[in-house]
Amino acid sequence: MNKFFNYSPNFDLKKRSSRQIKFLIFHYTGMKKERESINRLTSFKSKVSSHYLIKYNGDVLILVPDLFIAWHAGKSSWKNFKTLNKSSIGIEICNPGHQFNYKNFSQKQLKSILKLSKYLISKYKIKSKNILGHSDIAPSRKKDPGEKFPWKFFAKNKVGIWHSLSQNKLKKNRLKFVNLRDQKIFFNNLLKIGYTLNIPSNIKKKHFLFLLVKAFQRRFRQQIINGKIDKECCLISENIAKKLN
Repeated sequence: MNKFFNYSPNFDLKKRSSRQIKFLIFHYTGMKKERESINRLTSFKSKVSSHYLIKYNGDVLILVPDLFIAWHAGKSSWKNFKTLNKSSIGIEICNPGHQFNYKNFSQKQLKSILKLSKYLISKYKIKSKNILGHSDIAPSRKKDPGEKFPWKFFAKNKVGIWHSLSQNKLKKNRLKFVNLRDQKIFFNNLLKIGYTLNIPSNIKKKHFLFLLVKAFQRRFRQQIINGKIDKECCLISENIAKKLN
């Protein structure tokens, strides 16, 4: 893992203590070209940054030192935390994203993400349950790092969480209808996991819940992202909620 400095001007001037760092948040850049991503994350005009950027070749750019607050999460919430910039480290990963022919992350990128994440987890004592995607903390606005981000692989390597259900059981329950009671239990499980049910003022409840289910699927049921709660989603949410509580 090669590290290079390419500092961004977009951060809070006041330093935080290492104890304030509780979360690791993954993003994709969502831009066609790597150079565009670097320019945006280091431009005064963009008002956007992250602590690290993983290039396509696996090189790591250090954009903002860990103890400064980078501007990567925006309006966000998880459990009782709001505006997660102040309590997180942001890692951007070069990928064109859903808007520009979203593709698999490269093996070199995955290797660097794993190495960097393990280093940060150890250094700041970040809990597995606090390793999240941008769509987890801002489900009505964001899709990144998306359903091609291999959360299961990372969880096996102690970066993040995953369920412990067999593929056979999941496939049997995929797309199976659930009643209103089961749907209510599902959303209750999401609250236990950490997702917010606070609906932004600019969005209707039904649409927000649809996007929230999609965010959950992008993270934990990556085969089908349809925004519909089925038996498989219910089983996964229950399994994870039990692990965490």
